[in-house]
Amino acid sequence: MSSSSHHHTDPTFYRTPAEAIAAPAEKLAYVVAFDRGAQRPDALTAIGTDPESDGYGRVVGWTDLPTRGDELHHFGWNACSSSIAHAEHHAGGLHRRYLLLPGLRSSRIHVYDTHADPARPALVRTIEAAELAERAGYSRPHTLHCGPTGIYLSCLGGANGSDGPGGIAVLDHDTFDVVRAWETDRGPQHLAYDAWWHLNHNTLITSEWGTPSMIEDGLNPELLLGNQYGHALHFWDLDAGRHVQRVDLGAEHQMVLELRPAHNPDATWGFAGVVVSTADLSASVWRWYRDGDRWNAEKVITIPAEPADPEDLPPALKPFGAVPPLVTDIALSVDDRFLYVSCWGTGELKQYDVSDPSQPREVGSVRLGGITRRTPHPAAPDEALSGGPQMVEVSRDGRRIYLSNSLYGSWDDQFYPDGVGAWLAKLDTDPDAGGGLTPDPRFFPRGAEFHGLRVHQVRLQGGDASSDSYCFA
Repeated sequence: MSSSSHHHTDPTFYRTPAEAIAAPAEKLAYVVAFDRGAQRPDALTAIGTDPESDGYGRVVGWTDLPTRGDELHHFGWNACSSSIAHAEHHAGGLHRRYLLLPGLRSSRIHVYDTHADPARPALVRTIEAAELAERAGYSRPHTLHCGPTGIYLSCLGGANGSDGPGGIAVLDHDTFDVVRAWETDRGPQHLAYDAWWHLNHNTLITSEWGTPSMIEDGLNPELLLGNQYGHALHFWDLDAGRHVQRVDLGAEHQMVLELRPAHNPDATWGFAGVVVSTADLSASVWRWYRDGDRWNAEKVITIPAEPADPEDLPPALKPFGAVPPLVTDIALSVDDRFLYVSCWGTGELKQYDVSDPSQPREVGSVRLGGITRRTPHPAAPDEALSGGPQMVEVSRDGRRIYLSNSLYGSWDDQFYPDGVGAWLAKLDTDPDAGGGLTPDPRFFPRGAEFHGLRVHQVRLQGGDASSDSYCFA
């Protein structure tokens, strides 16, 4: 890379995970919030994360969408550290500047520029559902990552909300135009959810949830007990868009959701979270790994269900007399040492030392909320909390963990029928001391601060553990 192009490189692009860890801490967290009733606009909020500032732990920026009924869910940056290895596309002109906000219900994507006023991003582009349908054949956009040839956007539904197959749309890095469907040969893949990669190994991995009709009205008990939700991982040729291998985790392992590949670009392993086992209501985490010229997966963490009085359970769970952990998100620290596992049902965030990824060791746990426990936050010891640790985000240096409490509108209503509320928590940990989790009593925006909207995913200014890929070890 010439010095002139390096001069223009975004300072938040890091050559290696170690450089990212050593970089300055985030000053803002972006959090999307949605109106379950679709009566008011969803919003992109900014939360102060600088402990020295007056706005610490508070909403310091609020941007309403121009539309209603989007159901903001996951969102992400237009570019990340992997751009350094693809500089020929942009000669250093690409910056981590725009946030793309897919609407899981509307299939619209709003693009916001954070450059002029980071706390109040400006809308620069709206991609309508029709463009996603016509150019890529998809709907229900879910998760995005900046990749080698554009922005990769995983989608749960086929064109106009049809039941699929779901897959990946490629968006132009600069214009955000929808270019095409990424897959050239999808093999047996039909269900979609997450997509991420081992860039240096030309491998993309996808996971499975369900089609729009399987998820949009809530969890369907008949489909669940019939093991009809996703239970496999798919491995692809990244350059060719060609399906290479399907790895079935077993039909009882329902809903293989978040994928967290190792950040070390030389590694060929990662973790996948499984929401629930229909055999015993446990949740699990699996490690995938390269095995010769094939891919394999093994269960490395099992989290059992917790017995409960049926009287205390929502209708969906009364017949079982237990609270399933419902692992709905996982996050792997940038140094690949700690894995965080959200148990949204039981209201727990678990921390594992995964220095040996084949043998995770639990080293920390915090309880907040939960279907029956309703564990309060230390900042408000008298407030019973609804929801539980759901989307989890880890700072680049691995010392701060951010949690939001809503899963997905219709599913919130099933498992927390008295209301899921809205809250965001921050936990502190010390990687040098081997882990352990402590809620920050100064950081607990909730309820009225979000004006009745529910909060979902968190993205950190300058990048975070779940949105950055690195190309150099």
